[in-house]
Amino acid sequence: MHKTPDFVNLILNHQGLIYKITRVYVDDAEDQKDLYQEIVFQLFKSIKNFKGNAKISTWMYRLAMNTAIAYLNKSKRQKHSITSFELPDIPDDTSAVTEERSNHLYTAIKKLTVIERGIIVLFLEGKNYREIGEITGFSESNVGTRMGRIKQKLKELIKE
Repeated sequence: MHKTPDFVNLILNHQGLIYKITRVYVDDAEDQKDLYQEIVFQLFKSIKNFKGNAKISTWMYRLAMNTAIAYLNKSKRQKHSITSFELPDIPDDTSAVTEERSNHLYTAIKKLTVIERGIIVLFLEGKNYREIGEITGFSESNVGTRMGRIKQKLKELIKE
C-alpha cells in the first residue's frame, strides 16, 4: 500500500513544477499566486485519492495542469483580462541575458493553445514523450506529433 508522504514536504519538494505551471498559464503576479494556492488546495483535497499507480510528480502535474486550465477558463468567463507580464521571484544568480531569454520564451509559450502550453512545459521539465502522454492522456506518438508542431510554432513566434 502506498504511504502518503507528508503534504508540506511534498509541496516543498515539488514547488518548482507548480511555479512553472502558474507561469505558463497566467501573466499577472497576483494571478500566479492565486493559481498556486488553488493548485495546492486541489492537491490537498485530492492527496487521499492518490493510489500510487503513477509517480507522484506525474499525478501532481496532471492535477496542476487541469487546475490551471479550469482557472484559465473561469477567468475568461469572468472576462478577467490579463494585461501585464511579471516574472515570479528569480534567484539573484540569474544573469540578465538568461532572464531576457526566459522572458522571451515564456512570452512565446503564452501564445500557444492551452494544451500546447501544458505539453511544452512538461517537455521543458525533461519529461519524455511517454511521461507526457501519461500526464496528458495522449498516446506517445500523438505527443511526438504535437511536439513537432509546437516546436515549429515556437520557432516562428520567437522570430517575431
